[in-house]
Amino acid sequence: MSESKELQELQNRKAKLQEESRNLEETKNNLEHRIKILEEKIAIKEYENSNKQLRESIATLESKIGELERRLNEISGTTEEPTPTEQPAEVTTTTEEEPAEEEVTVTALEEPMIQEEITEDARKQSDRKKRKFF
Repeated sequence: MSESKELQELQNRKAKLQEESRNLEETKNNLEHRIKILEEKIAIKEYENSNKQLRESIATLESKIGELERRLNEISGTTEEPTPTEQPAEVTTTTEEEPAEEEVTVTALEEPMIQEEITEDARKQSDRKKRKFF
């Protein structure tokens, strides 16, 4: 084989290996980029799940507070308006709450003003139960 032919073959082989090396580097970079994207998606999902659990806990606590305030008002016989609790500014997911069995107590009222306040409290309690997080 002549030296020029051998040199040509070696240069062709070198060019093919360089092209393969560039392709492999590009593939490696793409895979590393995909790994970073997937890691970020996983972190986001973990935060979403954590936030959802926290929202559910908050909703449960608010519901319990409302129930305890209602019971306190029934026991004390006053119709003081319960203090409003802080609401999250904006929530992005919907949570489903288990419907709680409602307890109904019927009492005779002498004053119509008290009856209006109790009706208003019942409406507020109903609105609180209808609250959805979006």
